Amino acid sequence: MTRRLAILLLSAVVTACDRTSPPASEHLETAARAPLYQCSMHPQIVRHEPGNCPICGMPLRLVDEASTEAPRVPGHAAFTLTAERQQLIGVTEGTVEMRPLSREIRAAATVADDPGLYEAWIGYREALRTRGVLRSGELHEAVTGGDALVRAAALKLRRQGVGEREIAALGELDPTTLILPGPRVWIYAQVFEEDATLLRPGMPLTVEVPSDPGRTLTSTVLAIDPTVSSESRTVRVRALVATPEAGLRPGTFVIATIQVPLGERLAIPRAALLDAGTRRLAFVVTDGTHFDPREVTVGRTAGDWIEVLDGVAVGERVVTSANFLIDSESRLKAAVAAFGAPGHAH
Repeated sequence: MTRRLAILLLSAVVTACDRTSPPASEHLETAARAPLYQCSMHPQIVRHEPGNCPICGMPLRLVDEASTEAPRVPGHAAFTLTAERQQLIGVTEGTVEMRPLSREIRAAATVADDPGLYEAWIGYREALRTRGVLRSGELHEAVTGGDALVRAAALKLRRQGVGEREIAALGELDPTTLILPGPRVWIYAQVFEEDATLLRPGMPLTVEVPSDPGRTLTSTVLAIDPTVSSESRTVRVRALVATPEAGLRPGTFVIATIQVPLGERLAIPRAALLDAGTRRLAFVVTDGTHFDPREVTVGRTAGDWIEVLDGVAVGERVVTSANFLIDSESRLKAAVAAFGAPGHAH
């Protein structure tokens, strides 16, 4: 009888415990809601209780609840930051806007010393003269041959970057400007191939002469070579510059600056772009306190602005200073979210 009574009492206790104990899922939910403490220097160190970082020994700081939003950028999370803390770390903002952009291309250049082009130029003039003589005759073959000579001479000029418009103007120019000082000289600038795609004949060009400080000459781009140098990966750009005093010797080193208008483009301040190696980021600010990491696709750089092809929209506000601190905070929040995710090993 006593043994039977003991068994009944034990069964009652077990039943009562089963009714009052929460399920395992509730234990997990409670753990996820528990305060989280994280190392500022090592964001992978996250604990549910205060203490010191096992790597650097710094006290773990209490962090806000992790964001439940799906991250736009892997390894980064959106978060909020009070106005007081923004002021403390020096956060400033800029605006995404449509604006006219222009780029300044500076290139090493020399005063031309180009006997090859001089010979091609003289050859073209001789071909024109010969064709004129042959056309005065009655033989069709002679006229055809004269035309062929001119085409061949013009092809040599085009191979050296002298286009049809420049060929048409050669009759007014003195070819000796290619090999001797004179009232006009040719300037050859070496422009990197990625910049050469932006250039067009007629763009304004200025020339600085380091050997004569303060001296600046102005001209326009006359011709752009059709080929890229395999050694330097540059394209030769030509300009004809007036030098009334005939003081620039062939081979003189100069610096050419070309102004390139890019047109109206969507752009962000250059300081807003954070290069994270495999991706480029900008942090968009909403409601003054919410920071959202965005991966952006960028185009041309124009002074203090960068063209944006994708990732942000006109009128949005972006962080322009303290970007690395904002990036660190975003990474901290992402680490906290990963720490609290189901199946994560703590």
